[in-house]
Amino acid sequence: MEADASVDMFSKVLENQLLQTTKLVEEHLDSEIQKLDQIDEDELERLKEKRLEALKKAQQQKQEWLSKGHGEYREIPSERDFFQEVKESKKVVCHFYRDSTFRCKILDRHLVILSKKHLETKFLKLNVEKAPFLCERLRIKVIPTLALVKDGKTQDYVVGFTDLGNTDDFSTETLEWRLGCADILNYSGNLMEPPFQSQKKFGTNFTKLEKKTIRGKKYDSDSDDD
Repeated sequence: MEADASVDMFSKVLENQLLQTTKLVEEHLDSEIQKLDQIDEDELERLKEKRLEALKKAQQQKQEWLSKGHGEYREIPSERDFFQEVKESKKVVCHFYRDSTFRCKILDRHLVILSKKHLETKFLKLNVEKAPFLCERLRIKVIPTLALVKDGKTQDYVVGFTDLGNTDDFSTETLEWRLGCADILNYSGNLMEPPFQSQKKFGTNFTKLEKKTIRGKKYDSDSDDD
């Protein structure tokens, strides 16, 4: 008998909670419906025009980006082209690579994906052997290195894979997160939570280089195999 009474009491409590939740949902829906009823035709037309204008501007911006080479991962032939490319676009990622460094090919795969996803950013690659002056100016010493350029100025670097979990098997999202931390693309995730699992070990201390001229032109590879 006591067990039956406990079950009945629990059922009544559960039923009351369900009724309360249902009541809150209904009140919210009634409120939203009331707001819609209060919108007149003129206001609806203004909202529609505002929405269409926003879509028009977004489409125009997209076409402008595409006309400047956004939306694809491209190789530029010389350091002279680099200066022209970064002058044209607000946000640029440039991969300084070398054919014999296998980790550059790993980066290539991820950058192809991101270039198509983030039209707001231009993605380029440049062979370090064709850009000795630029590599000295930007102090590119380790291959691969990503130079992150915003408003024509180099703001940050991703040197090797240290910031990407220190592994060759990092995900595209991990690279996307790292670039988002530099505000070089629009990252929709949580910047405070790196996608890779070893967050505590590696933290969020990124490798940054001072803009000084280096001695010599020898590049270090961020891999064991060249």
